[in-house]
Amino acid sequence: MTELARTAATELEFPGGGQPVLDRLIALLDLEKIEENIFRGVSPAHSPVRVFGGQVAGQALVAAGRTVPEERRVHSLHAYFIRGGDPSVPIVYEVDRIRDGRSFTTRRVVAIQHGKAIFSLSASFQKDEPGIEHAEAMPEGVPEPETLPTLMERAEGYAIGAHARPRPIDVRYVNEPPWITRETGERPSRNQVWMRADGKLPADQLLHVCVLTYASDMTLLDSVLARHGVYWDTDKVLGASLDHALWFHRPFRADEWFLYDSASPTASGARGLATGRFFAADGTLIATVVQEGLLRVL
Repeated sequence: MTELARTAATELEFPGGGQPVLDRLIALLDLEKIEENIFRGVSPAHSPVRVFGGQVAGQALVAAGRTVPEERRVHSLHAYFIRGGDPSVPIVYEVDRIRDGRSFTTRRVVAIQHGKAIFSLSASFQKDEPGIEHAEAMPEGVPEPETLPTLMERAEGYAIGAHARPRPIDVRYVNEPPWITRETGERPSRNQVWMRADGKLPADQLLHVCVLTYASDMTLLDSVLARHGVYWDTDKVLGASLDHALWFHRPFRADEWFLYDSASPTASGARGLATGRFFAADGTLIATVVQEGLLRVL
């Protein structure tokens, strides 16, 4: 384990925000190689009862990417959250080298704790190739991120403990956050936030993709809950990510602003489906996500 990763795992006090918090995330994504195709990751000491889904997804993608030539970029991942992760013990990531083709490389990763699988991921990597291009446009009329209040400012005066501490991702809600629309009676059909890593990242494209993967598990299921006027910390909601799919369309930097535009087409059977699109600040569509989550309103 690197010294930085050890610090991230054992530090008790959460720093004030910005680059120090982001450096902790970078450290968490810096997995320890313990054997060929086997890696080990840790969780921050301040973790809640379960490991954050974006963390295990990001770490699994790091494990997969470290077995692939650097010139091949990840273009998609499909993942299942099998069991809640225990933040008090390390997570072992086992990589299966499924295929190394002329253009594509496929990897499968299983995350293991206490001898059991808690998460599985399949990821596909491709060498750069020319081809036809088109993309949907970014939604119009979205205000600039710097003109919007920070997440901490939005959370002030509300009993939402999960938002009351600094995060490695700077999140700025474009629409009213769901804990506010819950009180106003609005039932928005879309959720929009600006995001970026809260500091500077090294020039490592895999790291930028893994940070966006981490961020993609944040606010996505808000689009499901907001339609019903309930929220995690203000109502009795039992929720968890079930599966998660991401497609990466174009290169980007995760420490530059991107718009996360999400919506929920359906919810039933104690499950909610959410879809999201990521746009760079210049309007370029950079990634698409789909997630189904367990949502029990008690």
